[in-house]
Amino acid sequence: MGLSDILAVDLLSLSITRLFIHTYLSNKHLSPLAAVSLLILSLLCAFPAQAEQSNRNKTTQTQNRAKLSDVQQAIAKQESNIFDTNKQRSNLEQQLKTDDLAIAKVAKAINKIEVELSNTQVKITTLAKEKKQLTLAKQQQERLLAQQLRAAYTTGQHDYLKLLLNQDQSEKIQRTISYYQYLNQARTKEIDQFQVTIAQLLQVSTEHQEQVEYLQQLKIEQLQQDTQLRSSKTQRSKTLSKLSRKLLSSQQQLNKLKAEEDNLNQALNKLAAIIQAEIDLTGLSKLKRKLSWPVKGRMLHRFGTRKQGYLKWKGVLITAPISRQVQTIHNGTVLFSDWLKGYGLLTVIDHGNGYMSLYAHNQTLLKSVGDRVETGEPIALVGQSGGQEQSGLYFEIRHRGKALNPKLWCK
Repeated sequence: MGLSDILAVDLLSLSITRLFIHTYLSNKHLSPLAAVSLLILSLLCAFPAQAEQSNRNKTTQTQNRAKLSDVQQAIAKQESNIFDTNKQRSNLEQQLKTDDLAIAKVAKAINKIEVELSNTQVKITTLAKEKKQLTLAKQQQERLLAQQLRAAYTTGQHDYLKLLLNQDQSEKIQRTISYYQYLNQARTKEIDQFQVTIAQLLQVSTEHQEQVEYLQQLKIEQLQQDTQLRSSKTQRSKTLSKLSRKLLSSQQQLNKLKAEEDNLNQALNKLAAIIQAEIDLTGLSKLKRKLSWPVKGRMLHRFGTRKQGYLKWKGVLITAPISRQVQTIHNGTVLFSDWLKGYGLLTVIDHGNGYMSLYAHNQTLLKSVGDRVETGEPIALVGQSGGQEQSGLYFEIRHRGKALNPKLWCK
């Protein structure tokens, strides 16, 4: 017997006792036997009502238990949906990273091809100028050779036997003949050399022209691959955006951004711990309002403005077209060059004395960890990695881990 049943029996016994006392006191003329008879008759009439009430309570309890079970099942189902959604988000974020790195690889190859193409075109232009100059020189030498041949022909009309017998003019004629012979040999050798040089230049020009055509074809193919990858990335970003709107509340979004910032801070702290001071890196303390911005574009988010909840922007977000060059603000050493959740393809440069600059959401990174970079040197290309809907550059300046306002350093 359960506790509820015991309590029900106790309450019933108490009710019977109270009813007996009330019946006997209200009808004092009745004998105790008559009072008990009357009590039994009353109980027989009241018991069905008590039983009906008990049945209703049991029905209500059953219904409540059923409702509770439904709620528990709904909660379990919701938790399962959230788990599945988080799993999908995790998979999509991993896929997003894969897409970003694939695009970075293609973009870096395209950039390399463009540089090589530019160098090749300059080389071809230089060779064309040299070829033109040598052609003009060759024509001039041909004219001189023609004059020389005519002079030699005129000299050659003399009878050598008569010249040898003529003691008065033999020495003069011999000197003249020797002079023309030497001159002819020198001119012939020079012209031969010019012809060889021109032939080499023509061959090199042809090879470079073929190389240019090949590079242009390769560039077109890689641009097509880049377009396909960006299209796939855009589609996945839309899916990720839908999942974020479905699952993430404002608080969850805040927690997500906070986790990403903490992840960045942890990475920077680890980098700061392994930095080896370089004597020639003097930091940025004397360069306030003297540095150039890393990329030309419109300021979308400024330092210190509200980001989400209590979080504020620790840097600036500059909108710029995809593939525009990102240049380092000052000389330094590349500390980090990889993909980081929330920031996409990220480059961190150490400028010395605890100063760092960060460049995030790039399309591709042109420098590797340990590379030395000079002021204004291209280090990346603008992109939208890390799940950004709009292309641009996220830029920070930090000193000993503390974020500084880039506007105070860049003119």
